[in-house]
Amino acid sequence: MRAEDATLARLMASSQKGDKRAYAMLLEEAGKWLKSYYRRRVAPDHLEDVVQEALISLHRKLASYDPERPFLPWLAAIARYRWVDHLRKLSRVKETAIDTDFAGAPEEPAIAAKLSLETLFAKLPDAQASVIELVKVQGFSIADASQASGQSESLVKVNIHRGLKKLAAMIERE
Repeated sequence: MRAEDATLARLMASSQKGDKRAYAMLLEEAGKWLKSYYRRRVAPDHLEDVVQEALISLHRKLASYDPERPFLPWLAAIARYRWVDHLRKLSRVKETAIDTDFAGAPEEPAIAAKLSLETLFAKLPDAQASVIELVKVQGFSIADASQASGQSESLVKVNIHRGLKKLAAMIERE
């Protein structure tokens, strides 16, 4: 059985007041929720590591939670940021050489190397990079990206527009 948002919010509020038992229950229930969240997003051999990273973030952000607000969206935001961090870490590990077998000017390989998506996305705010990745790279609809990112549909559109504008400016400078 899964704990409801109201139950988790009460556990969180008690944890903020120093109730160790409530905190232990909160971590257990949040861990279950996070495993469910990451199960389709992360390889099975990385699942526990990403869940633990999210729980550590929950611990670090304990004081920032507002008991007047729902708990699960707050936890989902933490989970999403840890997932993005995990993807970035994986992409750095799996980075491969850029294929330079293409016709063109001699400077093109150097330009192509500078324009890797990871490098460009790292220069954008997380909210913009994540929705551009979802919509423009993975092919999510605006509604699906909104649900996956926790941003409103309007904010997804704004973040895509602003992010693409920044990316274009970066590319022009290169």
